[in-house]
Amino acid sequence: MTAIVEVRALRKSFDTKTILDGLDWNIEAGSVVGLLGRNGAGKSTLFDCMLGLTPMDSGSVTLWGESCAKLSDTARARIGYVPQSASLFEWLTPDQLLDYFRALYPHWNTAKVEGLLSRWGFDAAKRKTTIAKLSGGEKQKLSIIRALAHDPELLLLDEPVAGMDPAARRDFLRELMDDFVERGTTVVFSTHILSDLQRVALDVAFLKDGRIVLDGAVDTLLESVFRVTGPGEKIALLGTDSVIRRDGGAVIARLDQPARAQVAALHPELHLEALGLEDLFLEVTA
Repeated sequence: MTAIVEVRALRKSFDTKTILDGLDWNIEAGSVVGLLGRNGAGKSTLFDCMLGLTPMDSGSVTLWGESCAKLSDTARARIGYVPQSASLFEWLTPDQLLDYFRALYPHWNTAKVEGLLSRWGFDAAKRKTTIAKLSGGEKQKLSIIRALAHDPELLLLDEPVAGMDPAARRDFLRELMDDFVERGTTVVFSTHILSDLQRVALDVAFLKDGRIVLDGAVDTLLESVFRVTGPGEKIALLGTDSVIRRDGGAVIARLDQPARAQVAALHPELHLEALGLEDLFLEVTA
């Protein structure tokens, strides 16, 4: 597969606090990636830098080979973005907002917009009221409709369902799977709701200390990352390349099948504990 987003040595600080610290990351065409990290890890900053909304201190980001700081109008028209906090012109009505953005995108899908508005509870009266009077969840839905309306090839979603109730989250994830994922849209989204991520994401990337410290296919990671306990002198024999994090007398290590077989044969005193996604998140981002 071809990487359509390439991040190299990205650094970004605010005042004296380093947020992104030499981050490298590739996002391949057609992938569906969940970006995970603790609060304050820099997920929103990473999205903003990737889109050229926040200037980088150093490093580079390219989308389809174009610098994010100098994206052509054609490239921008291929991107959909939902920020963590809905950024809408709240003095407009939903219809006025969507009419405004329709003029900016040559591939605006009116049928999709009308379908989403109907399915997500925007009746005639609600479409004519000002956005300022909508609930937080309704504003987030409208922000998502705006991002999906032009059938983007790259969709970046920053905590897109944080303000939605469970039913609305399920509807959104179904929409995402049935339409965009099925037709090969590249999707990157951050979320703290791991059950939602497991419904949609095929890949996951963990952001910690300003870098992507672990990424890969969800199934592969769950099959290959273990908490290893046992005698300290035996744990010390594990290759440093395999160790993700040390935790007192234990380590979190990535071990493929041959490595696990070798551990079992040579170091039977070591115990390998498989991790679920939530445990993996807690261990990797601790």
